[in-house]
Amino acid sequence: MYWFLVILTFLLAGIKTEKPKKYQKVSVIVPAYNEEDTVAQVVEVIKKVSFVDEIIVVNDGSSDNTTEEAEKAGAKVITHETNKGKGEALYTGYKEAECDIIAFIDADIYNLTSKKVEAMIKPILDGDAEITKTKFARESGRVTELTAKPLLNFFFPEISFEQPLSGQFAARKEILKKINFEKDYGVDVGIVIDADVLGISILEVDIGAIQHDMSPLADLNIMANEVVRAIINRANKYGRVTLIDDIGYYIRMSIVGLSLVILGLFTIFFVKFVPLAIAVIITIIGVIVAIYYIIKVIVQSIVIFRKTPGRNVIKPFIKIHFPMIISIIILLLMISTFIGAAHFENGVLSVEPNSRNLIIYADNTPQTSSISVRGPYTVDTAIENESGQIRMPSDAMMTLGVNVNDTMVIDGVEYLINETRPGEQDILRLPIEAKNELSVESGYVIQNSRLKEVFEGTGVIHKYDAGNSTFSENFIITSRDKPSCTYEIFIDNVSKFSSYGIFKENSIYTININENPVEYLNYTNNTFDSNVSEFEYNGHDIKIVFENTNSTSIKQFLRQDQNNFLDINIL
Repeated sequence: MYWFLVILTFLLAGIKTEKPKKYQKVSVIVPAYNEEDTVAQVVEVIKKVSFVDEIIVVNDGSSDNTTEEAEKAGAKVITHETNKGKGEALYTGYKEAECDIIAFIDADIYNLTSKKVEAMIKPILDGDAEITKTKFARESGRVTELTAKPLLNFFFPEISFEQPLSGQFAARKEILKKINFEKDYGVDVGIVIDADVLGISILEVDIGAIQHDMSPLADLNIMANEVVRAIINRANKYGRVTLIDDIGYYIRMSIVGLSLVILGLFTIFFVKFVPLAIAVIITIIGVIVAIYYIIKVIVQSIVIFRKTPGRNVIKPFIKIHFPMIISIIILLLMISTFIGAAHFENGVLSVEPNSRNLIIYADNTPQTSSISVRGPYTVDTAIENESGQIRMPSDAMMTLGVNVNDTMVIDGVEYLINETRPGEQDILRLPIEAKNELSVESGYVIQNSRLKEVFEGTGVIHKYDAGNSTFSENFIITSRDKPSCTYEIFIDNVSKFSSYGIFKENSIYTININENPVEYLNYTNNTFDSNVSEFEYNGHDIKIVFENTNSTSIKQFLRQDQNNFLDINIL
């Protein structure tokens, strides 16, 4: 019995219980001005919606039988003795309504259905929104497209509803207490703006197509004036005019100041013909202007932020401040570059900016990409137990024409080329002996364009494995690009290896096969005696095809008096 009670207790505890939702009453307000032809039909449709508890028709000074038709249909009617405007009619109905949720529906809709009414009220009943407004297909919309949307986009860019002037909407009554009802046609857009600024959730609901009387041009003119007035009044009230006007001016002036700072710094470091004093003066003026107006921007922004009740100004703030933010980011990046290039030694502060190199290939030199950005590279000491290796970034390898597992010969000492470690993209690690021979120290920054000068005269053994044969070409790195020649090796009519480099005029080049010299090539008049060299070795037909191109290179192949140009090993 005891165990049965324990199990029952756990089962009961695991059952989720939800509080029954409190019943929410719904009132529907129908503003009407001389709508005797349609008001009864609208009321009849609304009555079919099961959760509507109250229907109030506000007769806004009609001169026809609007009141009688509405009462016959079963609606409660409140009458204005004179026409006061749509906003006043909505406000009168809202104050009279006794329910928790209030919906506003125009009295001139010919094809209103209960589903359309349900669609605009149900999201509030379900707790998905505090206000719903409708969008629908219709023939008109001139005031929306030509007046409301352009002004909203300018002053309230965060509001992006398809139909901000939709006359049909619903809201919780407690929410409407926070809204300022306009007296006229500005009421719809006024509610949308107030709700947005106050941070009230609004959901735009599609209710399909509706049909109602087209307003004459004179009425549209009045409506447009009232909508414009409502938007401008709220733009003033919520500081959006100041945001666009005053802050806009301060931001433009701060950008001028930041631009002067950037110009001054650029002139100091990169423009030699401008005197240093002038560059410094430009920089100082820019700093003063930038600081003064940035402070103005910050102060005015705080004022507007405090003035906006719902603090819902993030999007317009970003939109207005974006150019200034970009200018500040550019300046900070520039300053960080200079700080990173600063060296303090023996009481002297030296700033030497080092930039990456943009490489664009304009010829047909073999490469993996026609454009790249390389360097600069920072020299560091070789990793422990790697005194026989040089770790080099891939970009540096491309510049020097070498690959991983090639061998560099510096002052007669061979070093294996290896790739950099993860996270060391631009670090060039050299053993102490190699650094001494190349006259560089740890911490030196080498631009990509200077890399060839640092390694000038360094020998390279470039190895390539083609399965049953291997190739080693030997060259020296030069600091200046010179016209080069390409060559391709075929063994038994199969292409095995191709490369390119510089052949020196009036020189002889040796080809070794399995450590035996088998071919001597004479290079004169910028070409070989024969651009196709063919010979046989141990039953293998070997052919080397040379071709002069428009390409350049820093790889100068070793002549006969220096070493072999090419070593072939056939397995």
